[in-house]
Amino acid sequence: MRQAAESCRSSIGVSIIAAVSEIFVGSQVQHKLSNSFLIAAGLALCAALTACAPKTKTIEVVVGGTAAKGTAGEASWLKFQRDAEAAGNGQITMRMLIHGELGSEDQIVSGLRRGRVQFANLSALIASTIVPEVALIYTPYLFDSDAEADYVFDNFLTSEYRKLFAERGLEFIAWYELGAQQKWSRDKPTLTPDDMRGVRFRIAASKSAELLGQALHADLIPLGYADIIPSLQTGLIAAGENGVTLYSRTGIAPEAPHLSMTNHSLAMSVIVADKRWWDKQPENVRKILRDEFPAEPEIRRAVREEIRTDLAAADELGFKVYNLSDEQRKQWSDATRSTHAALIRSIGGQSQRIYDLAIAGKAAYASEVKRTAVQTQPASASANTE
Repeated sequence: MRQAAESCRSSIGVSIIAAVSEIFVGSQVQHKLSNSFLIAAGLALCAALTACAPKTKTIEVVVGGTAAKGTAGEASWLKFQRDAEAAGNGQITMRMLIHGELGSEDQIVSGLRRGRVQFANLSALIASTIVPEVALIYTPYLFDSDAEADYVFDNFLTSEYRKLFAERGLEFIAWYELGAQQKWSRDKPTLTPDDMRGVRFRIAASKSAELLGQALHADLIPLGYADIIPSLQTGLIAAGENGVTLYSRTGIAPEAPHLSMTNHSLAMSVIVADKRWWDKQPENVRKILRDEFPAEPEIRRAVREEIRTDLAAADELGFKVYNLSDEQRKQWSDATRSTHAALIRSIGGQSQRIYDLAIAGKAAYASEVKRTAVQTQPASASANTE
């Protein structure tokens, strides 16, 4: 590249000299330097600089995902495309294969490993095949509220997961929340753990789902996501678990119209980039791609609003919502508590350390809530006033 530029400058330099000489000679005949001499010299110099200037290379970013159309997830990806391309000012082109065009998540992971995909959205389930400790996200009743989970991830867990992904060749960009996992059922609602005993329960191919089903004494039926609806129609399964959006907008709800709001674990995905590719990109490109992806607080607001909208439209979407009492929620939590230690043992690696960090984060959050409550508490009515 450098030799080519030097050759370009040398060649055009000769042309400039020739052009200037010719005009200069002509000007001698006329016994003065004409304006045409100065104009021609200036134009020749501009042409030289333009021809030899390095051309900006357009960087194509292939993005893989399985977003459902018309969802907050799709909207986030399309906004990312618009904002990144605009910020890149022609330097970045986003190729958005976000509706499953690349096939299953396994195929998206294969594309990342082969350098054919640069950016991807992976469910926590598939991400756990790369970083096993991600499976801890599915620990039943690890978190007591959205606010608690947000605090623990933001202040304790995300930085640790970023390191784990980097060790396995992926650049962590952001978590993409999908809400909490809920129980759905075909024939009747499942309001307590006893309602799950012997029920044909569809589980994903993960240890966390297996342990959950065992703790509930369900009849476990491992199935891929694409097999859920036909299996409901044939009676192979009678219950399962998903976040509200996946349940309500993908055809499951009409086949299994009872949605029990168990809120038993997080439903998450993770946005990552191929680290080998990432590390080779100019610093400004890396900054654009990181900064222009929607921030996690923005994602959370959009997803939670979408969930509220879907629940409010339950009748229209063909399902019934069952909100649990505090006592019913405690029964679910107590029934699945034993899965925590078993899940940590099955994952291995740094799972115990990550779990301990989550517990420390929960304690820190409780202290923060208590401190804030004290600070905002009204002054005592018995305080002396003038």
